[in-house]
Amino acid sequence: MTKPLGTTGEFFRRRDEWRKHPMLSNQMRHALPGLGIGVAAFCVYLVGEQIYNKALAPSKSSHHNQKQPAPSH
Repeated sequence: MTKPLGTTGEFFRRRDEWRKHPMLSNQMRHALPGLGIGVAAFCVYLVGEQIYNKALAPSKSSHHNQKQPAPSH
């Protein structure tokens, strides 16, 4: 069994009840429920795009080193 709080303990327990109110705890988690999953999915997309660009992109030397004729006026 628990020990009785007495008048002083009861006074402080009632004073601290506001700290456990649902509006004050986990506010951001309930306000933005899909933010964590969205950020994780976006990071996976960015990493995948970088891997794609490095592995499958054409080499820069074959595209930029071709000489083009000078425009005539």
